[in-house]
Amino acid sequence: MEWTRLISNKRLGQEHRHVERHDDRTEFKRDYDRLIFSAPFRRLQNKTQVFPLPGSVFVHNRLTHSLEVASVGMSLGNDVAQRICKRRPELCGTLFEEIGQIVATACLAHDLGNPPFGHSGEKAIQTYFTEGAGSFLQEQVSPAFWSDITHFEGNANAFRLLTHQFRGRRPGGFVMTYSTIASIVKYPFSSLAPSKKGKFGFFVSEQETYQRIADEMGIICKSAPGNPLRYARHPLVYLVEAADDICYEIMDMEDAHKLKILSFETVSRLFLDFFDEENQGKIMQRIRDEQLTDENEQVVYLRACVIGKLENECAQAFLDHEEEILAGTFEGSLIDHIQPLQREAYKRCAQLSVQRIYKSRPVLDVELSGYQIMATLMDKMIEAVMHPERFYSQQLIGRVSSQYDINADSLEDRLMAVIDYISGMTDVYALDVYQKINGISLPII
Repeated sequence: MEWTRLISNKRLGQEHRHVERHDDRTEFKRDYDRLIFSAPFRRLQNKTQVFPLPGSVFVHNRLTHSLEVASVGMSLGNDVAQRICKRRPELCGTLFEEIGQIVATACLAHDLGNPPFGHSGEKAIQTYFTEGAGSFLQEQVSPAFWSDITHFEGNANAFRLLTHQFRGRRPGGFVMTYSTIASIVKYPFSSLAPSKKGKFGFFVSEQETYQRIADEMGIICKSAPGNPLRYARHPLVYLVEAADDICYEIMDMEDAHKLKILSFETVSRLFLDFFDEENQGKIMQRIRDEQLTDENEQVVYLRACVIGKLENECAQAFLDHEEEILAGTFEGSLIDHIQPLQREAYKRCAQLSVQRIYKSRPVLDVELSGYQIMATLMDKMIEAVMHPERFYSQQLIGRVSSQYDINADSLEDRLMAVIDYISGMTDVYALDVYQKINGISLPII
């Protein structure tokens, strides 16, 4: 793959139009601004990251997480651009120098497709069709569509959200640049050829869109003719993934400390382990010099040091493996290729997260409640679109926004409209709808 083709400011839906600009923003900065001011991005403030939405202690939600990932992504992209330009002077003065902005924008968008209640919401959508009342639909839809909905994926849903022409919206969805769109596709293959974890990057309804973007930029196609579509990643996906990996793992530790799930001694030890003894001593001396006696403030300072170290290590890993990344042969994530000291410290954080955080009672309670809410919404809404002539079905369908083609002639389009509607909800809105359709609460006028 070639950087000169991979960094493209061509816009989906405006390929053959000249659009007059009235300010000095770059096309990639326009992408960033368009996302920041969008309703789907704003709704992330009411979507669970890991812990329940805040009560007396504020922890991360999808919005704050995405903003932090974008900040780290901007640093990663800028560092990589600066260092690559030194060894490839021909890229200086080209669009390549803007990859920090592209990565930051893709980071903002990476969680847009996540349904309410995180992974339990994804699972509820999947299992409605594989284990629930929706299993009978397999005989009524195409194999590719069935594969999409039974493997429902927030990543593929984000690509749909950015590119699909919903009713009342312009062609090209958000009308983003090709490079920004490609940089969010972490799993660039169809649901018929998923990753080992069952992940994929686009629904069958958007497959041709991804194919067009990828072929335009020269992204390597890895599938043989007639086989399910599979591409190499756009190189900037590795930077977006690294920014996400750094933020969710390290910030979850800080949140767990605030919620008293992990002790100060545990978290501070985990963070100091990212450094050798000499640098550990320097960090502790700076904490004393700054007179940071509050344990929360010490954790914040240590967290900042760790993020800075991991950002530098991931940038270096990208530079060390640039040729493999461009050849489409690079395996794993950038985190897998950082220095052993930092890699092992990261693994310890990940292991403790699984043992103590993701299986903690507050997290499990959200997942259990969220799963039940989502399963009920799926059951009620799918039944409504299967039997739209019924009175109760008409009442439910009447609640759905006009942008979703809930009355489409095609069964697959109606099913996808239900998934679009439910996956776009916030946690709070999903709970509100669940309570109302079950007669648990009444609207207050």
